[in-house]
Order: sequence, then structure tokens, then C-alpha cells
Amino acid sequence: MNKQFVAAHALLAVLVLVVVALPNQKMVDVTYYPLLVALAVMEVLYLVVLLNKRRRGIRTKGPTDIIMLVWALMLAWELASTKFALTPNVLVPTPEEVFNVFATSYNTLLANVVSSTTLLLAGYFAGMALGVVLGIVCGWIPRLREMFFPIANVMAPIPPTVFAPYLVVLMPTFRAASVCIILLGVFWPQFLNMVLRVSSLDPQLLDNARALGVRNLTMITRIIFPYVLPGVLQSLRVSLTTAFLMLTFAEMIGATAGIGFYITNSNIYANYAAVIAGIIVCGIVVTILSMLTAWIQRRFTTWR
Repeated sequence: MNKQFVAAHALLAVLVLVVVALPNQKMVDVTYYPLLVALAVMEVLYLVVLLNKRRRGIRTKGPTDIIMLVWALMLAWELASTKFALTPNVLVPTPEEVFNVFATSYNTLLANVVSSTTLLLAGYFAGMALGVVLGIVCGWIPRLREMFFPIANVMAPIPPTVFAPYLVVLMPTFRAASVCIILLGVFWPQFLNMVLRVSSLDPQLLDNARALGVRNLTMITRIIFPYVLPGVLQSLRVSLTTAFLMLTFAEMIGATAGIGFYITNSNIYANYAAVIAGIIVCGIVVTILSMLTAWIQRRFTTWR
């Protein structure tokens, strides 16, 4: 048992004692039990990650460094807000108030996460599919490449958020507008990436395939697609994170549901405990999505 591991748990013990035993200088109308549950969940996740790395023979101090930083920040937040009342009452809610939101509004949070996820997946998969298919076709056919590659170079750097207000007004429903915003955010970078990858194919390989009489459809499905597949899988994490950012922005404009709407609506009513809880939920969702895409990459690119 190393010193860092002991120090991390000593810091956790101090944090728990401060929460439970030290008197409050700021009036807190909620119990501290949800906060303690949250600390326990974080501790369990830390131990699971640490044991998993040890089982795989990976000796690293990263998880312990991260959890020590989390405990230190939580301790500073608790002392500054709840125990010593050094922070503004409205703008900086106490940890007890923030984590009580999860205990009292978990149904609302879950419903908004489900709403956001359905829109995210629809726009994301549509953008990825169109970007891959059209990118391969345009990358393979020289005339189409010369026509659309300059257009993609112009469109890809433009943030889809620029089009968000117009799309929200133009589309018949907000959900359709959200899907379009996500689609644009995913499509152009993926399309540009596919055109570049197809263009980088070894000319000798293509000449050999042509000499064997391989047709265009077979060339695309049997040679080009397997060649670009690792690049598609490698871009999953970045594309999915970008799609989530586009969705959250769109929901802050004109949505009636979703995690972005939840944060914006809470901000309007100065419910900053709910705002911080919503931000934490965003971080959790993005982390889960990132872990899922990382697993897909490992699962389907085992040869790399």
C-alpha cells in the first residue's frame, strides 16, 4: 500500500469529517446524505479503476492523483461555501444543495438525458453514415473530388452553431432542427477526412486491382472501405463529443426538453444548484460516451 493511496483516503476521511462534524456557517436547508452517497460512489469508481489497472499489470499513479485532486476541490468547496460562508449565497451553492438535486430531481434529470441521447444518436449516426459514404464516393471519383473537396474545406471549419438559430426557425420541429445541427457538425469533418484518406490510397494497389478487372462497387466495398475503417473508428470519440456539444447548444436555444434545456431553464430561475448538477450530468454522459467509443475502437481494431 503506497503513500499516495493512504494520503487519498486520509483526505477523504477529513472531507467526510468536515461535512458531518464541523458546524455550518451558512444556512443549509437540505441533508448532507446525498453528498455522502456521491462521495461513496466516487470512491467505489476510483477503487474499481485502480483494481482493473492492477489486474492488467499497469502500475500508474494517475487514478490516485485524480481522486486526490477531486477530494481537495470538494474540501475547498465545502469549507468555503458551507462551513465558513466565504462565497456568495446565491451564485455558489453548497455541495449539499447540488447533490441533493440528484436525490430529489433524478426523474427529471433522467428524462432530459434520455431526450438528449435520442436526438444525439439520430444526428450522429446520420452524419457519420453520410460522411463516410459520400466521402468514399467523392474521394474515389476524381471529378466529384475536384468539385466537392474545396466546398468541404470551406464548410468543415464553420461551427454548426452558426446555423443553429436559422435551423431552429426553418425546420418544422425543434427535434428536426437539433438533428440537422448535429448532422452538420459530424458530416463535414467526416466527409473531408474520408476524401483525404481515399485519395491517399497506394496507386500501385489500385492499379493491381484494376488489372484484375475489379469493378467500382467491389473496389469500394472490398478495398477502399476496409482501408478507411480504422480512420472512421478512430474519429468516433471526437465526433461524438462534438455532436454532444452541438446538441447541448441547440437545446439552449429553443428546446422544451434535454439536458441543455434543463441547464438554461434552471439558470433563468437562478437555481444554480440545478445548473451545476446539470453540468455534472453533462460530464458524466460525455465520459460514458467516450468510454463506449473507446471500447468500440479496441473491439474492432484489434489488429492495430
